[in-house]
Amino acid sequence: MSHLDHDRLVFLALGESEADTTESTHLGACAHCRTEMDTLQHVAGLGAGTQGLHDLPDPPEHVWQDIVAEIRAAETLPALPGPRAERSDERPSGDRPGDGAGGVLLAPSRRRGRWSRWAATAATAAAAAVVGVVGTLVVLDGTGPTPEPAPPRVVLASAPLKAYGATPPDANGEARVFDNGRLHLHLANLPDVPGYYEVWLINPRNMQMFSVGVLGDATDELLPLPPNVDLEAYSVVDVSAEAYDNNTAHSGKSLLRGTLTG
Repeated sequence: MSHLDHDRLVFLALGESEADTTESTHLGACAHCRTEMDTLQHVAGLGAGTQGLHDLPDPPEHVWQDIVAEIRAAETLPALPGPRAERSDERPSGDRPGDGAGGVLLAPSRRRGRWSRWAATAATAAAAAVVGVVGTLVVLDGTGPTPEPAPPRVVLASAPLKAYGATPPDANGEARVFDNGRLHLHLANLPDVPGYYEVWLINPRNMQMFSVGVLGDATDELLPLPPNVDLEAYSVVDVSAEAYDNNTAHSGKSLLRGTLTG
């Protein structure tokens, strides 16, 4: 007896289409197709039943232990041999197509092919479920590898920043130079300006200076310093108010200043 196509059974089990008269009659008479249909409907029902689940309770500890035990047991299994030709004794050798002298059936039957696809699909779904459970348990149980904290940065030099010139006296900040070549600025109460804020390093002996970078709206900024910068010479940290005038020079309107020491 020929059987219904596996893909057609999947559509029927999912309710994507209705069985016609011929298919209904066949399912009523064929135990194999009926069993496969029931199995597919059961799997589809399990998937549909989980769609409304939210805030699941934490799984018990033994679930994780069982999963780990299964994985370790699978690692010790011997490798499976390659595919072999199958022998069929269901019919006399004269009635089996493709028989050689030894009666070996070289091609697997259509029925076995359909079941192999279903088994592969089920195995794939089970593997995905195990991976999902393992990932969830690692997050919930905290048994995953703990990321190592970043090593603390060494402060090479620092400077308190105070209001300069006509800046309101409550404006202040702090500058710190880290060993990774970055300048950290913590600022407070800077007055509003129509342009933007810019950070400079100034040599107090000759007033030469260069720009370190532009500040945003955050109270803490981290700016990269040029390689091999001479902090003994360029020891003054300056925060200025700049206008959008396409002029890269210092505006002369310093808001905060401080001298690096360390």
